[in-house]
Amino acid sequence: MIKSISHIKFSDEVRAARENGSPIVALESTIISHGLPRPQNLHVAREVEEIIRSRGATPATIAVIDGVVHIGLSDSELIAIATRDDIVKASSRDLAIVVAQGKSAATTVAATAHLAVLAGINVFATGGLGGVHQGANESFDESADLTALSHLDITVVCAGVKSILDIGATLERLETLAIAVVGFKTNHFPGFYFTDSGFTLEHRVESAHEIAQIVQSRAAIATNNSALIVANPVVKEMNHALHDSILASGLQKAKANNITGKDVTPFILEHFHEASGGESLAVNIEIIKSNSALAADIATASKK
Repeated sequence: MIKSISHIKFSDEVRAARENGSPIVALESTIISHGLPRPQNLHVAREVEEIIRSRGATPATIAVIDGVVHIGLSDSELIAIATRDDIVKASSRDLAIVVAQGKSAATTVAATAHLAVLAGINVFATGGLGGVHQGANESFDESADLTALSHLDITVVCAGVKSILDIGATLERLETLAIAVVGFKTNHFPGFYFTDSGFTLEHRVESAHEIAQIVQSRAAIATNNSALIVANPVVKEMNHALHDSILASGLQKAKANNITGKDVTPFILEHFHEASGGESLAVNIEIIKSNSALAADIATASKK
């Protein structure tokens, strides 16, 4: 855990929570800058933070602003991430470069998890994980989220992995990397927009308290050298036929425009928001709200 580094700044709220030993939930900032359209992105960011506060925890939205890592953002800093046009998308490999060059960046799952653990925060809420992309046997396109989570002690609440990915291959990679996965009140692995991706889970939990007990057991028997994934299915899923149609057209459009690497996911998600008439956006927003609430409950239960 860090105390103070010149390139890292804690918000007053997060600093107070650290000093008091009260629960904190990390939040990524890519969903604000690249995942949701303006001005809804700022509204949702504020609402998610309030959900976490209402459940007894402190939100710590993580981002890099003008070369400084921020653990927790003020409202003016949230506005900057939501509205500035110079906000790049940074994974863990990009962080030192962005900081050294004085740039501003929103953090991906990998980068957020890395910085959260560095700051002593071990509960993280996000939308959906990155993973193995379709056609990865040829492109080798696999999210850095998986590599990062293979060596970080953090509990990540998500709605499974994004449905645009090769979910079966991603689950295989999670197993290979010894990243534990539990379903929250489900034995079905969710696929972001779907409550059931078609793959079953071996382990199921029924409460935040039960998850907190697993976290404690991981530490006691030293299996906490990788992440714990809590798969929390969205309550109201997207229409399957509409999803499949939009995904097919989005992948075709991405290929035609030579969209590759870390640009694929935001490109496809934006295509979903436009082509679904707002349906996918509504589901996306509900996902991050639900995951943030559960993460707050886990962080609070872990302190009892």
